[in-house]
Amino acid sequence: MFPVGGVSARIQSDRLKAEGMGSYEEAIQFMNQDFQALKQECLEGGWLFEDPCFPAEPPSLGFKELAPYSSKTREVEWMRPTELCEDPQFILGGATRTDICQGALGDCWLLAAIASLTLNEKLLHRVVPHGQTFQEDYAGIFHFQFWQFGEWVDVVIDDRLPVKDGELMFVHSAEGNEFWSALIEKAYAKLNGSYEALSGGSTTEGFEDFTGGVSEMYELRKPPRDLYRIIGKALERGSLLGCSIDITSAFDMEAVTFKKLVKGHAYSVTGLKQVDFRGQMERLIRVRNPWGQVEWTGAWSDNAPEWDEIDPDEREDLHLQMEDGEFWMSFQEFLRQFSRLEICNLTPDALSGDDLSFWNTIKFHGMWRRGSTAGGCRNHPSEYTILQAQCYGYTPQHVLDKPQYKITLLEEDDDPEDDEVACSFLVALMQKDRRRYRRHGQDMHTIGSHTVHKHTGFLPDALIVRAFETFINLREVSARLRLPPGEYLIVPSTFEPSKEADFVLRVFTEKQSETQELDDDISADLEDEEEITEDDIDDSFKSMFAQLAGEDMEISVHELRTILNRVVSKHKDLKTDGFSMDSCRTMVNLMDKDGSARLGLVEFQILWNKIRKWLGVFRQFDLDKSGAMSSYEMRLAVEAAGFKLNNRLNQMLVARYAEDEIIDFDNFISCLVKLEAMFRSFQQLDRDGTGVAEMNITEWLFITMCG
Repeated sequence: MFPVGGVSARIQSDRLKAEGMGSYEEAIQFMNQDFQALKQECLEGGWLFEDPCFPAEPPSLGFKELAPYSSKTREVEWMRPTELCEDPQFILGGATRTDICQGALGDCWLLAAIASLTLNEKLLHRVVPHGQTFQEDYAGIFHFQFWQFGEWVDVVIDDRLPVKDGELMFVHSAEGNEFWSALIEKAYAKLNGSYEALSGGSTTEGFEDFTGGVSEMYELRKPPRDLYRIIGKALERGSLLGCSIDITSAFDMEAVTFKKLVKGHAYSVTGLKQVDFRGQMERLIRVRNPWGQVEWTGAWSDNAPEWDEIDPDEREDLHLQMEDGEFWMSFQEFLRQFSRLEICNLTPDALSGDDLSFWNTIKFHGMWRRGSTAGGCRNHPSEYTILQAQCYGYTPQHVLDKPQYKITLLEEDDDPEDDEVACSFLVALMQKDRRRYRRHGQDMHTIGSHTVHKHTGFLPDALIVRAFETFINLREVSARLRLPPGEYLIVPSTFEPSKEADFVLRVFTEKQSETQELDDDISADLEDEEEITEDDIDDSFKSMFAQLAGEDMEISVHELRTILNRVVSKHKDLKTDGFSMDSCRTMVNLMDKDGSARLGLVEFQILWNKIRKWLGVFRQFDLDKSGAMSSYEMRLAVEAAGFKLNNRLNQMLVARYAEDEIIDFDNFISCLVKLEAMFRSFQQLDRDGTGVAEMNITEWLFITMCG
């Protein structure tokens, strides 16, 4: 049986999404916690909220360096702001960049993103809802909203914060009595499973989770010629920007350079300015260290002599705008000192040039599953079956063992300065929930995407890989492409085969396009039921049946199992550990017409004919003659047997019937029996042939309990 509960939950989830659930206006309640209801319950009961889903206990801190009983977590207390100071404030004098000072956790990437968030009040209050306070209706409960893999979620927390030696362990405000930044960090830790799960990351990850935007990355060793303009436009549009310096070894991590820049550390970019310096325009960039201290000491730093040579009013204005930990430097020096710039564009229209233009956006939720859709990239030998497919005439789905999405580019860009006929689009691939798996020893996979052009100028239906193949062990990889109008396949995958994960694929197109998941329709080519009588059955089969069936001349589930296992054991070329009682019960239910739960002579003959036919299919598609099937061979065989399924169903079948990614003969037969039984049941209920079945509770129970 398929997991009916899981299927029904997924259907319900899809319906809710269609109704707007998961949008910012109607965020999903994380862990089904309703902030308003919980707060009201606390106020009416006269107690302070204690979160059972993220308790003030050691496992919420971490699993390795911050594991329970580790040196870093000994003597940790969990205290509310009301216990830490006399007059705690949620936000004091507006949220500013100085409210975010890093503690003992290596989440500077997150803090750099939060610091950039404070530059845009509208964005800030999307994440930090208005009206939260320690004064009026205080109940020890707060909530924050984050974008997670295509949906907004509302995360509820209590305000018990980890404290050591009387000080907050992690992020804190420069003002000792302001707590919004510590609380948002806690909510994000809850979302990812623990505080330690936040250690190490890319600033774009935080950017995207605060905005729902899409990020791009620039290597500053080879910057585009118009990068200064790109940064200026991004800041004007409210985009979030971060930068960092690469490390060459573990010893470099957070090492401070001669001029006080920190390697392997995430900074935020907060401003640009051009000033008149010695008769020429000098381009400056403003950068902030989330530590709130340790600043650049080179040219244009706080007390550098360069400031003495510009207009005093301009100098004073630029210095007044600066916060602690923030500094100016020349743009050319910025390019020399930093390695990477990350920009999170808040909306797809910010991705184009000077003129804002609307980008069409679509997203797909998919998965890589071992044995079905986790095929890996082209560097691995399994990928070379792509050319073999031309000989067999198989479609791409049968070759790549990966999810695939077709994009049809219909209209070229409007760019009078560009003679090339091309269409712009952006592909962003994000793997889900990987931080949560860190406590189990897992982390980010190396992921990427092929863009494949279906081209008819060479071999029929030959596949020519075009454009970009970037595989990086980040949560998201993205690339902006310009390709001629036509049909393309986007093939997301992990770098190595057999790596499992869920993912979100987002596609942004500048002009009109059509995007869809490339998948098979679900159908079954079922033969009409055999109409035979006892007179049609030869004497030798009747004699065998009489010996097997016993005095009642009917075969029970237990007798069927004995018969099938005895027969299969004589076929030495088949790998099998024998038919189970459940499998045999499904076979009996498929053939049993009188409700006796036993098979008569005619029913047994029809079943026997099916098994013989399916044995032929099994041998035909056991391509390597191993006596068992790979998931790839299984998919071909199931289709040859008359069942056309989509990717998700194929994944479910492999999960249900494979052992160590191998499907043996008995599981193959059991799978086909189950498929035929379920398709025939559906056809009986789809009385008008509309593709929609209606049933009452009796019919539903009969199918699910007896199928």
